[in-house]
Amino acid sequence: MFSGNHSFLRGHVTATNPAAGKPVGSADLVNVPRLMTAYFAGKPDPADPAQRVAFGTSGHRGTSLKNSFNENHILATTQAICDYRRETGLTGPLFIGIDTHALAESALVSAVEVFAANGVEIMIDDRGGYTPTPVISHAILSYNKGRTGGLADGVVITPSHNPPEDGGYKYNPPHGGPADTDVTARVEKAANAFMAADMKGVARMPYERARKAPTTHLHDYIRPYVADLGNAVDMALIKSSGVKIGIDPLGGAAVHYWQPLIEHYGINATVVNDVVDPTFRFMTADWDGKIRMDCSSPYAMASLIQMRDRFDVAFANDTDADRHGIVTRTGGLMNPNHFLAAAIAYLFEHRPQWGRDAAIGKTIVSSSIIDRVAKKLNRKLVETPVGFKWFVEGLGSGAFGFAGEESAGASFLKRDGSVWTTDKDGVVMGLLAAEILAKTGRNPSELFAGLTAELGTPVYARIDVPATPKQKNALKALGPDQLGLKEMAGDPVTAIRTKAPGNDQPFGGIKVETDQGWFAARPSGTEDVYKIYAESFRDTDHLGKIQSDAKAAIAKAF
Repeated sequence: MFSGNHSFLRGHVTATNPAAGKPVGSADLVNVPRLMTAYFAGKPDPADPAQRVAFGTSGHRGTSLKNSFNENHILATTQAICDYRRETGLTGPLFIGIDTHALAESALVSAVEVFAANGVEIMIDDRGGYTPTPVISHAILSYNKGRTGGLADGVVITPSHNPPEDGGYKYNPPHGGPADTDVTARVEKAANAFMAADMKGVARMPYERARKAPTTHLHDYIRPYVADLGNAVDMALIKSSGVKIGIDPLGGAAVHYWQPLIEHYGINATVVNDVVDPTFRFMTADWDGKIRMDCSSPYAMASLIQMRDRFDVAFANDTDADRHGIVTRTGGLMNPNHFLAAAIAYLFEHRPQWGRDAAIGKTIVSSSIIDRVAKKLNRKLVETPVGFKWFVEGLGSGAFGFAGEESAGASFLKRDGSVWTTDKDGVVMGLLAAEILAKTGRNPSELFAGLTAELGTPVYARIDVPATPKQKNALKALGPDQLGLKEMAGDPVTAIRTKAPGNDQPFGGIKVETDQGWFAARPSGTEDVYKIYAESFRDTDHLGKIQSDAKAAIAKAF
């Protein structure tokens, strides 16, 4: 079913739930009326850290059922963004989109009321539908191209692949990608101050008036994005090859993009599920028994994996379509690291208009097979901390030809070497899998197998280890000398890092490398665990030794 065991990305110390990979019973579905009532009725306590606005790597996330994603959060955060725009002189339109989570519709209403009251020009989907994260990025970049003033920015209301009861809200500045911490810290601080002041200072007007305001505009998101896709992926080749493609939007924001795309380019593709349902009852349960639209999980992807023989290549996206899950006949669901490596090897060979200096961007916990592919291609590799924000500038300028992270998020340049998106784009990554097969006659799994025959086969896993808050803080502060590892799994240690080598930025943990493997340890921001990412270029036994040596060294350092 799947190339490698589940622990390749989200291995846990707890056992896999017996319900994993199976349909979810009706009793376990989210109660949508209760969820929506809590959004409007619940009032967050700004003194409780769990109920404050908190921007992580992908915006503020939470659920109304725990008072962590309520109307006040959205009103306050939207006002904070309005103030930020005013303070920084941003006067262009703000592109706003939502995904298919139940809380997204209500959060959009709250946001529109505040944006309109502040006189912000906003662009709402003209069909009253859903807008993927990469489409917002593409719209921002398309509008800002050639402009020096009156720049656009955007908001995406999405918690990504999170369970159905969750909501999320993220901000993309004029560069089109995820906002950096200097921006989100300002927005977060201001939003929490509004909530602490009982919403004093938040401007708002009734929704009906806000929709009719002269600053509120309807915008066609679908056609411009679809029409430009052929400049990023060779759609004509996919059409002429007749490659048979299966597509599962997993009930997410890309659901109404696929049919216009299929018709526009005349490709041989089938949308296997076009249902939108806020309970996501059509999903199979993830590893822990919860519904999660995680296209990198073999449990959440069980339905599409079972269809793999019907298609030459198939793929799915998460709820805001910024991630990809690639399914092949020969390999089942591809490990995200494996597809990143295959995509890089293919793109840098078949994009002659990309500059010779165009580099490869990867996160510090992504597979070292990417390092080996980069060396084979004689391309510069830039290794960054976790978070797609580190790739925004490079993708925008063309300095990065491709940038990706181990959690199945990536983007790349247009075929002429100009910017496509500066946020993750699961749509182009899925279509790239079809282009690879159309061009080479080999699916991405087969292409990756060819790479490993030459460069070695990686065995990759992530495990979670229990840790107290005190231990997590100690891990953040851990330095190379304190760890004191000279040897790991029988091999000499070649490097110990607390900063990413690509940009010399701390990544909130520690990484130890040998010629045959590595581990990186980072504390979780939400749970009492720390994460060990590890990889071996020998076998699973060697990987186990790396993991045990990592745990022992960290425990000793605590």
